Amino acid sequence: MATYRSVFDAAELRAQLNDAGINTKFMASIWKYVLQNPGCELGEIPDLPSSAYRLLRTKFKPFTSTVHSVFHSTDGVTTKLLIKLQNGAFVEAVIMTYDTRLGKYGGKPRLGGPRSTLCISSQVGCKMGCKFCATGTMGFKNNLTSGEIVEQLVHASLLTNIRNVVFMVGIIHAINKLHSDLPGLNLAVSLHAPVQEIRCQIMPSARAFPLEKLMTALQTYQKN
Repeated sequence: MATYRSVFDAAELRAQLNDAGINTKFMASIWKYVLQNPGCELGEIPDLPSSAYRLLRTKFKPFTSTVHSVFHSTDGVTTKLLIKLQNGAFVEAVIMTYDTRLGKYGGKPRLGGPRSTLCISSQVGCKMGCKFCATGTMGFKNNLTSGEIVEQLVHASLLTNIRNVVFMVGIIHAINKLHSDLPGLNLAVSLHAPVQEIRCQIMPSARAFPLEKLMTALQTYQKN
């Protein structure tokens, strides 16, 4: 079976358009049409050069993944999407909805209202082996392409308006690298336990990332 790239894989789409001598300004038109018409075929996108249609037809698909199933929590706060990739593997994306007006900030009622955050997958499986996570039992399979990652956001956006997107980051050297690679991102780390010994029991990888060194990395990130 032929393997296609996602039209939302920005780097690949830009490179292919450049190689074909097609102006990359058409990328925005392609994305806008697919977002507004999620069931479309790429040949339906209006006002593209003829060479662009040939390229899109042979190299890309509007979506390389499909939503296999959707699960809603009984309290209505969480929605889990099970997404099937074109290679047959499955990943999960989780929508978490909460009301920012709950609680207080500085002794005063908080502003805002209901908003949704999407936690997305960046790989199939995981080698961390955390005791509380089913994905950790799979072992690491492969990293996702940028298009497969973005498609999770697109799928979720068809269900609700997504305000924030989060990745899982708890590895010290990756935290140190994150600031230089993608400056300006907010960083939050779930410790799962405030004591290193307990963290090691539920997250074997915590042995390589002691709490003291992790906190130092977070403080450095915050200062930067």
